[in-house]
Amino acid sequence: MSELTRNIDIGAPAPSGFSFENTLRNQYMLSMKGSDTLPTPKKTGTTIVGLVYKDGVVLGADTRATSGSEVAEKNCEKIHYLAPNMYCCGAGTAADTEMITQLISSQLELLRMNTHSTSRVVTACTLLKRRLFQYQGHISAALVLGGCDINGPAVYQIHPHGSTAKLSYTTMGSGSLAAMAVFESSWREDLEEAEAVKLVQRAICAGIFNDLGSGSNCDVCIIRKDQSVDYRRNEVKPNEVGPLREKVHHSSLLTMTPGITPTLGNPVVRSHPTQPIGIGLADVEVTAMEVEAS
Repeated sequence: MSELTRNIDIGAPAPSGFSFENTLRNQYMLSMKGSDTLPTPKKTGTTIVGLVYKDGVVLGADTRATSGSEVAEKNCEKIHYLAPNMYCCGAGTAADTEMITQLISSQLELLRMNTHSTSRVVTACTLLKRRLFQYQGHISAALVLGGCDINGPAVYQIHPHGSTAKLSYTTMGSGSLAAMAVFESSWREDLEEAEAVKLVQRAICAGIFNDLGSGSNCDVCIIRKDQSVDYRRNEVKPNEVGPLREKVHHSSLLTMTPGITPTLGNPVVRSHPTQPIGIGLADVEVTAMEVEAS
């Protein structure tokens, strides 16, 4: 039992009306006045976006995965498969976004096998929000769900605590403000596919260059009304390091060629054995075992 909560009788009925269970906890936290002993929030970085255009949905995400202040993965895949006609971008803890999308994807597959019909985007949204609300935000997964069904294209914004919103365009993650600035200035209802893709690329690049937690490349996923999908991995590579490294010319003194280190004697060269070295069955003397008659 925590010192910040009062002792609660397990067998007692749930209190009616307002609950003041966290009163002592809140008073204790306020008395600390910003002490370092308070738990620190976990900072994650990502830029994910989604928008509805004239003939479908375009999703976008960066590819940087961070572990604190270090870059853990430069080419992480953040657009996850849910169904043949819908995909989901994930921001937050990588394990949570990966597992929650895999879980809902399997449930949608079973539902399609049972109903013999195409999955609906609102069904995936409902399954995701129920699962996230069940854990009260402890599953750190902020999602942008997009797809096309019999009701047309749709994009949903799903927060880790379970609240959702159906929007024409949305952004999430630590780079969402920079990406939203691009959407607010350029989005319109009658966008063509090429224009929508360019707008998503601009929004992701805005997050990459204005947020330290976002970076590397830009992934784009296009889902059309005819339920065809065009997943473009590493569509834009604004941080390609190959050409920069080719421009760097190191001194020949830094090139270590074979034989540059002096030796005291003649080198010993042993060829790699073609046969395995060890003891085989032919080298073992096998004797008959004495079996005691029962």
